[in-house]
Amino acid sequence: MENDNWWTAPAETDDGRLIMVTGRADVARFRKNPKFSIRIEIEWPYDTAPGATMPSLADADTMGEATDRLNAILDRDPVAVMTGIFTGAGTRTWVFYTLSTHIFQNKLNEALADLPTLPLHIIAENDPRWEAYDEMQQFEVK
Repeated sequence: MENDNWWTAPAETDDGRLIMVTGRADVARFRKNPKFSIRIEIEWPYDTAPGATMPSLADADTMGEATDRLNAILDRDPVAVMTGIFTGAGTRTWVFYTLSTHIFQNKLNEALADLPTLPLHIIAENDPRWEAYDEMQQFEVK
């Protein structure tokens, strides 16, 4: 991930646990294209030590590798764009906007093929106005 295009800010869950919100700033070219109307969330639940909210170092390393692989494959073939990452309270969530769930699934499988099987949960919804992205931007520190 290029740091110039991303921002990170702390936030809290409804029950007061820390999460880190990372958002992508350079999305205009995707957002202007009405084909990028499908929002996909990929959730990775992880175990935490008592009192902790962030992943273990081993999980964090694998999550970082998965993030880099996903971004690399989408940089080469921009059928989707990663717009946000939420980490904390026992879950890492990646957020994407795409033009096709089928094509996205193929790219996801390609990107993660060499990693061990991951405990991922995937949700897709239509969000043609990028309302969820706008809501995430409230966390950006300017």
